[in-house]
Amino acid sequence: QVQLVESGGGLVQAGGSLSLSCAASRSIMSFVYMGWYRQPPGKPRELVAVITTGGSTNYADSVKGRSTISRDNAKNTVNLQLSRLKPEDTAVYYCLARSAERENWGQGTQVTVSS
Repeated sequence: QVQLVESGGGLVQAGGSLSLSCAASRSIMSFVYMGWYRQPPGKPRELVAVITTGGSTNYADSVKGRSTISRDNAKNTVNLQLSRLKPEDTAVYYCLARSAERENWGQGTQVTVSS
């Protein structure tokens, strides 16, 4: 079991940027990958970005070129930077730690982008 705590959400103007952080309660090296997902209002949860133990990354087309996912194995954190924010980026952002056996989710952090 692992506890994931997201931080960094809030209200941002369109065109701005933000940085989200996910702190894990234990080593993230044991997970196959870490990632960020989001759930816009009235829509299903969707991938934003993932990063493997080896540092390989994958991004949703909607954020490609304006987002960066990174990990700090010493601090057991995974970070997401989003720039050139759009109103459609408004969502609850969730951290994921994927092991071979299960998915572990954080409680989420709200990001609201005003136009």
